[in-house]
Amino acid sequence: MNNTAIKVSHLTKIYKLYDKPIDRLKESLHPLKKQYHREFYALNDVSFEIKKGETVGIIGKNGAGKSTLLKIITGVLTPTSGSVHVHGRIASLLELGAGFNPEYTGVENIYFQGSLMGYTREEMETKIDEILAFADIGDFVHQSVKMYSSGMFARLAFAVAINVDPDVLIVDEALSVGDATFQLKCHNRMDELRSRGVTILFVSHDTYSVKALCTRALFIKNGIQQIYGPALEVVHQYQLYLDEQEFKHDQVEICETKSSNFPVKITNVFVDDYLDNEIFLSIFDSLKINVEYTVLNEDVKEVVFVFNLYRERDGLYVCGATTLMDNIPPIQCKRGINKFSVSFEDLPLLSGKYRLRVAVNEKKGLSFIDEVRDALYITISDNHEAEGLITLNRTWEL
Repeated sequence: MNNTAIKVSHLTKIYKLYDKPIDRLKESLHPLKKQYHREFYALNDVSFEIKKGETVGIIGKNGAGKSTLLKIITGVLTPTSGSVHVHGRIASLLELGAGFNPEYTGVENIYFQGSLMGYTREEMETKIDEILAFADIGDFVHQSVKMYSSGMFARLAFAVAINVDPDVLIVDEALSVGDATFQLKCHNRMDELRSRGVTILFVSHDTYSVKALCTRALFIKNGIQQIYGPALEVVHQYQLYLDEQEFKHDQVEICETKSSNFPVKITNVFVDDYLDNEIFLSIFDSLKINVEYTVLNEDVKEVVFVFNLYRERDGLYVCGATTLMDNIPPIQCKRGINKFSVSFEDLPLLSGKYRLRVAVNEKKGLSFIDEVRDALYITISDNHEAEGLITLNRTWEL
């Protein structure tokens, strides 16, 4: 337990939702305690433990419960059930400056924030020069903060929170304040805190930051904990979830709409050692795709083969080619069952789910005779080789 910074046990947060404002009053006054509300689970039985010195990312779509979780950990919200134990002093960057008094000057708010965190005025006096230098807002520190621009307000709030020597730093998408120079200063300060063993817990939609900065990560969906573990593994699962959610392709069964005398029909698409069309690979694996097709009409003597690869998440067209593009003349085929295959060596695709289309085109390659739009689904995992769609062979010279 001595090595634990944060322990969350069976945490649940329920909100009561009312269709009309009057329903809240009717419920409170009803003699039989009739309920006029429905329950919304912002968090549902979330449990995890963070060791001292770990940097942990929380990922999930908007509304998943990430900010609710951080607010409960910092004591801003009270859970419906479950418990949270935090060991050490917390500095939080949830809603920057949420505790500032708009009538106070910048300097007065620095002392005020320090008192809220348990520091005496004498202790804050030893830190104030560093905070003012970090915020770098000049003589405005002696003006009422209600006169500040949003950028100045955020800079001061960030400077206070990140310069009070916390044991635990909690951040909710707050690293984008100010200009590029100030952002670099913020990131450098975060790195310094990490190197000193400060426990950092932060929400980010930037999966690159989570993979690059975090040792572990938590993926939340609809208030429910999906996976908590090594950052690379969790981000991979989250990206697969995005692939499933953000691109819903039409389930079109082409073959069912064709007449029985259609000249060519693709009858099977498969990869050796796989029983279905879900293929799981690692980056730089090789892949051989086999396609069986049946020629039903003797008039078809020459055809062209086609593949198209799409990213499932957003339908992005990754790559496509035909045998004609690869300088292979139209293929001679015979009535009955025929087969072709296409192989890919050292696939450079980065983590994600991809959809493969295959087709048999007429001999000029301009229109398809038959196609299978969802012939294979290929899931790729990598070890953070790069960001984006593919990785490129590269050499650095320093």
